[in-house]
Amino acid sequence: MLDIRLSNAAKRFQYDWIFRDLDLHINPTDKIAITGSNGSGKSTFLKCLAGINPFTEGKAEYTLQQQHISDNEIYRHLAISAPYMELPEEFSLIELLHFHFNFKKPYQGMPLVEMIKAMYLEDAKDKQVSYFSSGMKQRLKLGLCFFAETPLLLLDEPTSNLDQRGSNWYRALVQSYGQDRTILVASNDPKEYEFCSKHLSIEDYKVKKAR
Repeated sequence: MLDIRLSNAAKRFQYDWIFRDLDLHINPTDKIAITGSNGSGKSTFLKCLAGINPFTEGKAEYTLQQQHISDNEIYRHLAISAPYMELPEEFSLIELLHFHFNFKKPYQGMPLVEMIKAMYLEDAKDKQVSYFSSGMKQRLKLGLCFFAETPLLLLDEPTSNLDQRGSNWYRALVQSYGQDRTILVASNDPKEYEFCSKHLSIEDYKVKKAR
């Protein structure tokens, strides 16, 4: 089980503080919504937590089974789905799954054929990803995230490019594959994080500018 503690965490781009003095304890299997207006720093916070962009100030402590995990190693223990995540579009679906799961273990040993079926992409198994619709690509991103054996899932705008049926599929995905894992959802759409029992508003950690 993964335990995360943030102490006085902060992120700055040049002279602008995105957030500051953020303290947070993330317990194993917590479901947390990261909320805030567009451009408030929700995505930045997830990137910092994932080690993609390090925090400017403060401390992030990751503990897995009582073992300390460094900032540089946390990526091994998480999966992320986000609009800025690029898919290698020259691969076919089956090639991409083989490639991805060379680096991540499949969730509970799930076979690739089951993943394809769960994503409703059976007819696209040998299709190049560049020919996928935006909805198919979003289902693939979410599948790569949920079907990886990691204790932490980071979801940024998880239903973008999904229709109502796709949004329902996302909620079923959370129910089936997310119960025993920690999930953080960056969103300002309540339907995307209705399963979250905790909320963190990035707006609460903005530096108040003097007038």
